[in-house]
Amino acid sequence: MIGLELVVLLGAALLVGNVLGQRLGVAPPVMLLVVGALIGLVPAVRQTQLPPEVVLLLFLPVLLYWESLTTSSREIRSNLRGIVLLSTVLVILTAGAVAIAGHALGLPWGPAWVLGAAVAPTDATAVGALAGALPRREITVLRAESLVNDGTALVIYGLAVGITVGEEHLTLPHVGALFLLAYGGGAAVGVAVAWVNMNLRQRLDDPLLGNLVMILAPFTAYLLAELIQASGVLAVVVSGLIMAQVAPRLIRAEHRRQALAFWPLATFIINGALFVLVGVELQYALRHLSRSDLADALIAVAVVSGALVCVRFVFLFVSAYLVRAVDRRPQQRLRRISHRARVVSGFAGFRGAVSLAVALSVPETLDSGAPFPDRAFIVFVTSGVIVVTLVVQGLLLPGVVRWARLPRDTSVDEEHLLAETTATEEAIRALPRLAADQGADPKVAEWLRQEYEAHLATVRARGAGTDDDPALLHNRHYTGLRLALIAHKRATVVRLRDEQRIDDTVLRRLQASLDNEEVRLAGRELVE
Repeated sequence: MIGLELVVLLGAALLVGNVLGQRLGVAPPVMLLVVGALIGLVPAVRQTQLPPEVVLLLFLPVLLYWESLTTSSREIRSNLRGIVLLSTVLVILTAGAVAIAGHALGLPWGPAWVLGAAVAPTDATAVGALAGALPRREITVLRAESLVNDGTALVIYGLAVGITVGEEHLTLPHVGALFLLAYGGGAAVGVAVAWVNMNLRQRLDDPLLGNLVMILAPFTAYLLAELIQASGVLAVVVSGLIMAQVAPRLIRAEHRRQALAFWPLATFIINGALFVLVGVELQYALRHLSRSDLADALIAVAVVSGALVCVRFVFLFVSAYLVRAVDRRPQQRLRRISHRARVVSGFAGFRGAVSLAVALSVPETLDSGAPFPDRAFIVFVTSGVIVVTLVVQGLLLPGVVRWARLPRDTSVDEEHLLAETTATEEAIRALPRLAADQGADPKVAEWLRQEYEAHLATVRARGAGTDDDPALLHNRHYTGLRLALIAHKRATVVRLRDEQRIDDTVLRRLQASLDNEEVRLAGRELVE
């Protein structure tokens, strides 16, 4: 029964945390941390622990895959060098700095490197939740960094844990081989899973089966990569990025509609649950620390948090000057960002679900059967660092963004207008040929031409920013009247069901059609 109680409790925590966050104007992840800490006070929750592999293998692939599907491949290619530096060199330097700080505070080198690996990677979902006010380029770089840097951190983590438990021996060729296997093997597995995914999606007409393949893809990529000791994170990311490019040509509309209804909700629940778990784990780690250890752990949280911020800021500025000194091409100068924008990126280095998953996956015992040294200390410090980055940096970031006075990013709106205008213009030009190919009645073709031209006039007026344009007024009246008619039809159908003149099955079928039309019109009204 405790499992069902936990499900209800976790769902209620997600609801309360997000509602309070919206009402109080606080980022929902911050409120979820608080709610999780309060839930950790419940005795039944204190005694319940998820197996570490569940956190790492069940939650992470889904979040990474969705982030990969919804990020901008073009922006990644444009900023590839910076992303690679941030996701490899910065992670190694950060893990090393934290390991040195941890060792100075009394941790053995093995657990110190485990702690460094846990807190080194930034988190894509935390970035998306807390950095929404940034320009598109900044968001894309931060998200891409956090997608790839997990692989680097997990290689460091695997080495550190292996050395601590007595399974690994640290030599330069061995470390180089592990990194090569992690990245090369992970990328190869990602390509293979994407190829299988593409072929299956082309052959499956049933939306349910097609989206089942989509759900299996990240878990399959992660599992296969882990079986060959490659980076499961990179496998998931590569597979997702490939599918993001080919999916618009392969996947049918009904498949996409079903996926867009499922994935945002699934990732919302999983991501929120992980933030709640961070708060719960604080309580768990707190109970396993003595009073003196707790004082040391709090000092470690402050020291490690400061080290993370300092290393990130130093790297962002130093690497920029080094790149400028080495690469003086004109196109490189166009990609430069201001120092103020770099400060914003420094504050946006949030830690989140990945760090928690890594910390919780630390084994309980060594090969000798002895307890893993300082495991509770690592979990507590990692959880504390996540809280500090999300709460302190998350609350400071809006003010830093205002201070930076970053130029408003209008590129998405401009490209949206370009795409919609071009697509409608070309559709109008193709209409006579398509009507002839279909053998359509000329009256139908003329009616469609008038509808498309009215839509094109509306799009152009919206782009010109003239709210009183006749085309916009016509569109608003048309949309408002259509929505009113849909509401009237829905009320009529419900009345017929209540009068027992139609069955609930008929009601649901008609209601689905009306809902689709209403959502389409409401979205059109919102955009225009």
